[in-house]
Amino acid sequence: MIITRSPLRICLGGGGTDLPSYYRQHTGFVLSAAINRYVYITINEAFRPRIIVKYSRFEDVERVEEIQHPIIREALKLTGVTGPYLEIVSLSDIPAGTGMGSSGSFTTALLCALHTLKRDFVLPHDLAEQACHIEIKLLNEPVGKQDQYIAAFGGITCFQFQPDDRVVVEPLKIPGETLANLEDSLLLFFTGNSRNASDILRDQDSRTKQNNSEMIENLHFTKQLGLESRDALLAGDLGKFGDLMNVHWEHKKKRSPGMSNREIDRLYQLARANGALGGKLVGAGGGGFLMFYTEEKTRLRAVMRGAGLREVRMQFDFAGTTVVAHS
Repeated sequence: MIITRSPLRICLGGGGTDLPSYYRQHTGFVLSAAINRYVYITINEAFRPRIIVKYSRFEDVERVEEIQHPIIREALKLTGVTGPYLEIVSLSDIPAGTGMGSSGSFTTALLCALHTLKRDFVLPHDLAEQACHIEIKLLNEPVGKQDQYIAAFGGITCFQFQPDDRVVVEPLKIPGETLANLEDSLLLFFTGNSRNASDILRDQDSRTKQNNSEMIENLHFTKQLGLESRDALLAGDLGKFGDLMNVHWEHKKKRSPGMSNREIDRLYQLARANGALGGKLVGAGGGGFLMFYTEEKTRLRAVMRGAGLREVRMQFDFAGTTVVAHS
């Protein structure tokens, strides 16, 4: 039996500039953080000469080509694992469609498990690139590279996405006290709604490819805010980081009418009135988790719970995609 896990993530700045439609023309920059909420993949030997796949659905097939789950099918093809006598099971701490990069985490954890089955050692960079190849090139999903890279590397990490598709990876060397205070002051609340961000991302991707000036300028400013957020954390200025989160969210909402809605706006203003310096919806928008930076944690928690939101406590993960069991 092989068990692997990949961390989910929160984006701390620059989100959206990791799509090829933007970075191939303008270079992208994202500051991302892995958290201790995970996607798990288990691979076991099946008793019958079949390929059994368990996720939100159950599949029992003879050949790889018959698998309906596109990522699992393409990952098996890429790694050359053909079965039979193969059982693959996936579990997640947090549901898909909540803005934490679960698809990228799923793909990296799956690839890691399949490479482990073949006794292949794969570096984090190669693992991330293989995951990007499957999602972006083979499946033509309108996603960027942030999720796969932060899942593979973990930590609080800066990613620069180059026009030639190279990714420069730089762990952020935050002072210890700043790191502890940041971890303690970022609160996550589930809105109760999950969503498919593909429509929002597809619209951004399409408008960027069309060189839409409004979208391009929005992403330019988002990248600049990401760089300023990085500098604020390096300087230990968490107050400025919180303020930048607020500027980022107000700017991000202009990217798409589906980014927010009346209820999310109400909850955001409620949080701002009760101790949140800044915040945003994690991910492409439309639902999922609201993340806030606050120096008044007790007050904000009480108000958000009173509004019916569930908090998910989190810490940063510095391990990235790992094998947790192999027997």
